[in-house]
Amino acid sequence: MSDLIPAVIVPAFIPSPSQGVWHLLGLPIRAYALCILAGIFAGYWLGRKRWVARGGSPTVLADIMFWAIPFGLVGARVYHVITDAELYFGEGRNPVDALKIWHGGLGIWGAVGFGALGAWIACRRAKVPFLAVADAMAPGIALAQVLGRFGNYFNQELFGRPTDRPWGLEIDPAHRPDGYADFATFHPTFLYEAIWNLGVIALVILAGRRFPLGHGRAFFLYVAGYTVGRAWIENLRIDTVNHFLGLRLNVWTSILLFVLSVAAFVISARLRPGIEDIST
Repeated sequence: MSDLIPAVIVPAFIPSPSQGVWHLLGLPIRAYALCILAGIFAGYWLGRKRWVARGGSPTVLADIMFWAIPFGLVGARVYHVITDAELYFGEGRNPVDALKIWHGGLGIWGAVGFGALGAWIACRRAKVPFLAVADAMAPGIALAQVLGRFGNYFNQELFGRPTDRPWGLEIDPAHRPDGYADFATFHPTFLYEAIWNLGVIALVILAGRRFPLGHGRAFFLYVAGYTVGRAWIENLRIDTVNHFLGLRLNVWTSILLFVLSVAAFVISARLRPGIEDIST
């Protein structure tokens, strides 16, 4: 009887999607964009719950996000284009490609930096403490990154070195970098970062239940937690990027931001213990 049951073959790797673009009535629906949008909505949902739980106005937060989100999207692209300028400028390159955001290429630190600028402007207009908003949104930013990283999965980009581990990511030959044509599976760095960010979310939320993480400390904890994982994951990647003193540029960025966030956390805890009252 058992001989009649067909065998189920489980692949010893993670298969890549067969496509990342679908067409509806002639319009392209891109998985990359859907992942980014899903991340924005999920991050806002979590941040809104935390903001309201502290007594904040959901309407005010929505107005702040109306500024922060477009600033963040523009900043994410600007950061990517600046730090990977050789992909768009120079001999054999087309500068117009810098505008093709659907091909991938969003830098998280540009998103956070420009998004923070937009949020700060909106907070000034609404007379709301900016750092309180940053604290409420910190886990939401990490959640947005979790979902957004799956856009890289559909685009088959930003993967790591070759590996024969069971969780290796299969990459089509057309997406393999020069010198890696004979390798089929690579470290799924998009998945590593997504899992790491889930841990960062848990860290910020659980720490906030145990300690008074106000005046920016929840946000600083998110930055410190994320940069530790990002520095490790960045060193696994094999995509072409700029290096400085033997390290990838984003590794140096992670080191710098980790030091600054830890220092800001300590200073905030000493000078402004407790949590702001935002109920008014």
